[in-house]
Amino acid sequence: MDIEVMVAQPGHVKYADDIVNEIYISSLERKTGIANRTPEYIKEKILAGKAVIALAGDGRFAGFSYIESWGGKSFVANSGLIVAHAFRGLGVAKRIKEQTFRLSRQLFPQAKIFSITTGAAVMKMNYEFGFRPVPYSELTDDPEFWKGCEGCRHFEILKSHDYKMCICTGLLYDPDEHLEIHHPDEDAEE
Repeated sequence: MDIEVMVAQPGHVKYADDIVNEIYISSLERKTGIANRTPEYIKEKILAGKAVIALAGDGRFAGFSYIESWGGKSFVANSGLIVAHAFRGLGVAKRIKEQTFRLSRQLFPQAKIFSITTGAAVMKMNYEFGFRPVPYSELTDDPEFWKGCEGCRHFEILKSHDYKMCICTGLLYDPDEHLEIHHPDEDAEE
């Protein structure tokens, strides 16, 4: 199936409702911590050049992810990775994750990149890019980031633990550690 993964452009704001709906449905199905977002929030990320979108050859929305900077741009979160149901199992998530990681490094080359997730597949992809599991204390202490968790079904757990632990695993890529990046496609060729 022909699926193009790219940095989202202003014309892609028309997919904001589809993206928000897919995030909501997935959060209900998985019963895990996926913070809901508004179409306005998604549009803002697209217009700022801080989003990655995947589209099928016929123009259907296939997947999405975005980045946000925190702590004076010293931290960047890779967030909102979602793949539409019709395109799951095709390697789209890995391609989106790679493009999101590259966009993060391009826009914020000195920033530490982090992700919080409950998904084993996302954890595996993060490891392949050189992320390591860390306690929340190593993530941004910017209170605005943690406000983004308010839309998650597990927010009360996070709040009751003073924002130091929750259901999600924190993962961090620190460019100063010069970790080797493993590209899954290159590993398969060897």
